[in-house]
Amino acid sequence: MILDIILISLGFICILVGFAGCILPVLPGIPLSYLGIVLLHFTSVVNFSPQFLIVWGIVVIVIQVLDYFIPIWGTKYFGGGKKGMWGSLLGIVLGVFILPPWGIIIFPFVGAVIGELIDEKEFKEAMKAGFGAFLGFLVGTVAKLVVAAVLAFYFVKEVIVSIIPAFV
Repeated sequence: MILDIILISLGFICILVGFAGCILPVLPGIPLSYLGIVLLHFTSVVNFSPQFLIVWGIVVIVIQVLDYFIPIWGTKYFGGGKKGMWGSLLGIVLGVFILPPWGIIIFPFVGAVIGELIDEKEFKEAMKAGFGAFLGFLVGTVAKLVVAAVLAFYFVKEVIVSIIPAFV
């Protein structure tokens, strides 16, 4: 009973911090949300199916990986070339380490613009590619928020359906 309360409390904290991590790149948002689900699964009251845990584990991994590539694809979609995409990728990497959390937002944009300017593109075209990198960042953030919201839904649902009646 005490262990269940600890696991539920830690799981709830993971769900909350997971939401924050979807916006603040220094925190691994959806992996923390998934950890909240796993902690809830280890209680004596909740039992998610192995298929549920595997499918959501895969979704979390895929979204987490895509989060690094979507700004690059946004750069390309808005007319950026290889140097713009490399600049966006370099901006993502530098942004994580140099100026978190703002660096992950600003550096891909700046990297794409600089890459396009190095490729001797017009400033307007370079800015368009940078905008693509920024838009890609926003799309990745929304995707992470959606996954975190779904995981939070399942967490709350199981707490209401399984845990509250077990403790009452």
